[in-house]
Amino acid sequence: MRVPLRSVTSPSRVFVARLARAEVFDPKADQVGRVRDVVVMLRTDSQPPRVVGLVVEVVGRRRIFVPMSRVTAIDSGQVVVSGVVNLRRFQQRGGETLALGELLDRRVTLIDPARSSTPTTVTIVDLAIEQRPSRDWYITQLFIREGGGLGRKGQTRIVDWAAVDGLTLPQEQGAENLLATLIDMRAPDLALALQEMPAKRRIEVARGLDDDRLADVLEELPEDDQVEIMQSLGIERAADVLEEMDPDDAADLISELPPEQARDLLERMEPDEAEDIRRLLSYGEYTAGGMMTTEPVILPADATVAEALARVRSPELSPALAAQVYVTRSPTETPTGRYLGACHFQRLLREPPASLVSGILDTSLEPISPDTDVPTVARYFATYNLVSLPVVDADDHLLGAVTVDDLIDHMLPEDWRDSESAS
Repeated sequence: MRVPLRSVTSPSRVFVARLARAEVFDPKADQVGRVRDVVVMLRTDSQPPRVVGLVVEVVGRRRIFVPMSRVTAIDSGQVVVSGVVNLRRFQQRGGETLALGELLDRRVTLIDPARSSTPTTVTIVDLAIEQRPSRDWYITQLFIREGGGLGRKGQTRIVDWAAVDGLTLPQEQGAENLLATLIDMRAPDLALALQEMPAKRRIEVARGLDDDRLADVLEELPEDDQVEIMQSLGIERAADVLEEMDPDDAADLISELPPEQARDLLERMEPDEAEDIRRLLSYGEYTAGGMMTTEPVILPADATVAEALARVRSPELSPALAAQVYVTRSPTETPTGRYLGACHFQRLLREPPASLVSGILDTSLEPISPDTDVPTVARYFATYNLVSLPVVDADDHLLGAVTVDDLIDHMLPEDWRDSESAS
């Protein structure tokens, strides 16, 4: 059903009880469903609980999860969301709490030295959520009711979230139990959760992650946190984790370590992996060579479209890397033989599977040299609407590819991943 949207604003504070059954619309004013709950992540430190999404009931009484990053406008009567809504049924994950279903009417301890030296038990009647400049939403205030006694309703008032004991995870929670609550989180979300932990707990949790999982999370952390975690690992484990990271991210991390430790790690890594990183370290940080990946999808000229599509289907590839394949003479490991051209996956989808990729190459896409600076690379991406760009040396050997996410990383402020500065 399409209805005209009322004038919608994004107030600085919203009480979640007023969101119950609020209508949810897409940008075209089509109703998506109704809000049934608000999903919150409690924390182990002194930071306020973070609101991660909404539980929305759609047609057929199916309840789905809508991340708060998709919410573009919100008030007490309606919510507007952007993008394609994932209709997968909502399943509450470890570490998640439902604001309406689990926090309202919860009995907590009020700590208010200004009114009483003795903590008192109160009931949560409502929760106020606010959006910070980082665009993340947090619980900041509580509407509470104090005990009335003799059948009377108690006094109600609004207090800061930190004035009660009961909205944080216990600090003594074991790392093993905490890991179980974090296991299904995406790498960026897990990285944010690590940033919000005390340093000791952050290191304990990081040590408990598998090498490949820790590698993914390290790529999403600020440099200071990366170095802190790497220096807490044994040298052999640190080398194993670096081998699991994308070469460009591993090179960035190694460049932040003390030179002696960096040399030791490179010596303990597999020779091929270490060579890729040494090559990347030879380029300036804010050049195409310094931000490229050395592992794009590379095929020989006699590869078929079917082979190319099989390669880009790999779940280990980022969307930007999977968007384009590069064709070279042998060898096809960087630095490769002579670069011949590129082919976008959309073109691959339109061709017969048995066709050769060499017959459908885009040779109009001019590669760049590893010394090209970031502003020039950015202009190239913007001018031609690119998601990745080949990098070649003076002899036309393919050295790697710059992807749009690598470019954005280098254009943002150095501390953009730091949750405190972002807030």
